[in-house]
Amino acid sequence: MQQLERFVPILVLLVVVALVLGTLPKVEGVAHSGAFRRRRVLNWLPLGLTYALLYMARYNLEVAKGAFSEMRGADGAALMGNADFGLIFGAGTVVYGFSFILNGPLTDRFGGKGAILTAAAGAAACNLLMGVGATQLSTGGPMAGFIGEHFVALYAALYSINMYFQSFGAVAVVKANAPWFHLKERGVFGAIFGVLISLGIYFAFDLGRMILEQAGVRHVFFVPGVLLLVALAIDVVAVKNSPAEAGLDDFDTGDASGPPGERLGAAAVFGRMLRNPAVMTIALVEFCSGFMRQAIMQWFRTFAKQTDAVLHLKSSYVYENWGMLLCCAGILGGVVAGIISDRLFGSRRGPVAALLYATMLTGALILCFTYDIPPVVGVLVLLMSTAVIGVHGMLSGTASMDFGGRQNVGVAVGIIDGFVYLGTAVMSFSYALALPKEQLNPDGSLTGPATDPANWLWWPGLMVPVSALGLGLTLRLWNARAQRSAGH
Repeated sequence: MQQLERFVPILVLLVVVALVLGTLPKVEGVAHSGAFRRRRVLNWLPLGLTYALLYMARYNLEVAKGAFSEMRGADGAALMGNADFGLIFGAGTVVYGFSFILNGPLTDRFGGKGAILTAAAGAAACNLLMGVGATQLSTGGPMAGFIGEHFVALYAALYSINMYFQSFGAVAVVKANAPWFHLKERGVFGAIFGVLISLGIYFAFDLGRMILEQAGVRHVFFVPGVLLLVALAIDVVAVKNSPAEAGLDDFDTGDASGPPGERLGAAAVFGRMLRNPAVMTIALVEFCSGFMRQAIMQWFRTFAKQTDAVLHLKSSYVYENWGMLLCCAGILGGVVAGIISDRLFGSRRGPVAALLYATMLTGALILCFTYDIPPVVGVLVLLMSTAVIGVHGMLSGTASMDFGGRQNVGVAVGIIDGFVYLGTAVMSFSYALALPKEQLNPDGSLTGPATDPANWLWWPGLMVPVSALGLGLTLRLWNARAQRSAGH
């Protein structure tokens, strides 16, 4: 019950956001009927909730890390230490990052609906298999010895396959929604995209933690696997690739789409996107976003837990309500960024991204000097999370539509989101090497270098150059606008 009470602030915030978005004045030159708006909600809502559940089925690995780290491997060490987690998570993100080469063109050809169904089915199957492995380990089943001996290799393989299917998710959401939103109202969609990301983070961290405490580590994988299958069934009925498929009229979205019916080969589309300086600059910015987002989300709680004897961060409000606060921060970041982009900067995405990256850089610099001061750490990681989720929703969810156009948005968002996870992979492998190693006492308690906050300077230190690079790149996007293709 206490865990569910944490959802109340999120619910209140979602109601406020809905009221704010619902009362915004209409965008000049864009008129939709009430029937169109209602059907559009029916399209993006189940699609978006599926995407949120994909997050739950992706970041549950971090939730399970605590339980796995308390289990002993064949050598007597923790089954999943910091380096093991970094390797498993890093392997998955590398696969995710390169999957766009195949999945972007596939999504452009077969549509966002087919992509989201593929994502849900594949991720569900992988999570159910990881749940079977966790069951064997926690109950001492007949395969427990083999799984324990080869834990890192097995879970790296399963998690990598999971991440391959996960890579369809963002591409599917953006591809399916591109025909439903005009360029001038896509800042609002970026806000919605940020809300969906934030809900997924809440599902992963807070609900995942509740599941872990109440039902054990195996259900951290089983529950999202089953929920994804339920979402898949709903998407089959509700999601449509375009207004025309839903019995409505298609309309000119005002983006960089080519002439109606134009379909280029995959190589030509990749060439066009790779030669587009705006798309590639956005991709590089999102490489930095991938590093920054996961450096905060994946490592704050580990830092707090392993240094708790000194800093006592585990008893802080931020640690106890991490998923809820990340969700609220992400919703605020996404909504504010989206509204400002459309209403203040004329649907330009660069200025908002630059302001948010300036916030991240400032936060990272301050964190380098205050990471051992508990109250300051909590405020800074939430502020930086607000900024990075706002950037991610704005660029991956919105700018990819603008510059890719309806026909080629799958490849565009695939390239951009692929760079996000390549940045995450660099973060994972970097921290696997740089962060202190944990050691266990005979009674299972933590000891060694990881318990000393002084050994964690690399955690905020590596964020500084990455956020500075991101800020420099966003300044290059300040005046970038989507150019309409020939034929319009």
